[in-house]
Amino acid sequence: MATGTVHDPLPTLLIAVPAVILACKAGAQLIRRIGQPPVVGELAVGIILGPSLLGWLWPQAQGRLFPDSVLPYLDVLGNLGLLAFMFLVGLELDLRSLRGHSRTAVAVSQASIALPLALGSLLALGMYGSLAPEGVGRLQFTMFVAVSISITAFPVLARILTDRGLYRTRVGTLAMTCAAVDDVTAWCLLAVVVAVAKSNSPFDAVTTALSALAFTLFMYFALRPVLARWAARAERAYTDSVVLVVLFSGLCLSALATERIGVHALFGAFLFGVATPRGNRMIERQAARLQAFTVPVLLPLFFVTTGLKTDLSVLANDPRQWLWAAAVLAVAVLAKWGGGASAARLAGQNWRDALSIGALMNCRGLTELVVLNIGLSLGVIGPALFTILVLMALLTTAMTSPALNLLRHRPENEPARPPADTAEPDPAGSPAHPEDHPAATIR
Repeated sequence: MATGTVHDPLPTLLIAVPAVILACKAGAQLIRRIGQPPVVGELAVGIILGPSLLGWLWPQAQGRLFPDSVLPYLDVLGNLGLLAFMFLVGLELDLRSLRGHSRTAVAVSQASIALPLALGSLLALGMYGSLAPEGVGRLQFTMFVAVSISITAFPVLARILTDRGLYRTRVGTLAMTCAAVDDVTAWCLLAVVVAVAKSNSPFDAVTTALSALAFTLFMYFALRPVLARWAARAERAYTDSVVLVVLFSGLCLSALATERIGVHALFGAFLFGVATPRGNRMIERQAARLQAFTVPVLLPLFFVTTGLKTDLSVLANDPRQWLWAAAVLAVAVLAKWGGGASAARLAGQNWRDALSIGALMNCRGLTELVVLNIGLSLGVIGPALFTILVLMALLTTAMTSPALNLLRHRPENEPARPPADTAEPDPAGSPAHPEDHPAATIR
């Protein structure tokens, strides 16, 4: 019996991977020259290599560079990088920094969540008839769109603050605290959305949500102390390679657990990062090694797979889609920037600081892309809305630095200090140099 020839994807993969990495690196370096965070350049490169430009101008070249046989491998490698990235984000999200801060931080963060949720829900109800995939319930669609508009990119915000010398200023400290609260709230809401989307009945949704809550409590209150005791012995008892293997294995197993629960693997990696102890030199060294490989090597593959799913021709073929794109961008900016700035102003900040905080909260970056890929993989949104929301993420991230240029044209040399109504300083402390903070090194 004759057997068919099995195509070996390795040679093509060995071309595609370095091409993607080098292109994203070049895009990141180029975009940083004009004061933008690297994620803007990397996402732009992903879109350029996708059907929106390369596939439109030279489809044969795109087909040879990204044939169907290698796309699953690129997707897997990119998702491994994404899991490691979410672990690093969780590791940087030091919950101790939320203590001792004033009601200002909580008010701003919750306002920049609540207003986008409300306006995003109204927008989603209007889009449901024309942009919701067939068979997706109105509740699932509305919840996902509302949450996707509510996202703030905590790591990108830290990178922008560091690049501009704002990290240890009063505004920078408050913005980072607000973004941390915002991040935790948004991921909790997204977990609920995923549970609802994956469930076949309200009972299944409640079961999934309760299981996810139980796992979260286990990670924080049971596994976290165990990891702290293990980390205390790590420097004396284990080599660097052992610690790195344990950390990577832990994030993978935690990701598997949340995937089996019914939310998403990314939540598990994020929770493992939150549970991992901070302040341990061995842990910090291995996290830096993990970051040094995953961020420049694996994450670009995620950007390209995102770009391959982003097709501007879907919008070009229907002018009404551009109207929806404009509406999404307007609602996203108004709700996030307006909500954060208004809350900060009502909490006693001057207009300059309030508008600066609102502009920073409007930055969505890579976190938004993670959320959008989850929605597309679940089938909650279709290719057209995915493309619209990717454009919104790109534009809102790109407008952050120019907005700060307009609002804060004077050099920043004010020391970081708690807001006026804060009774005690940040117990987590601040690094001697802003670039020493891990959150300032990812994106």
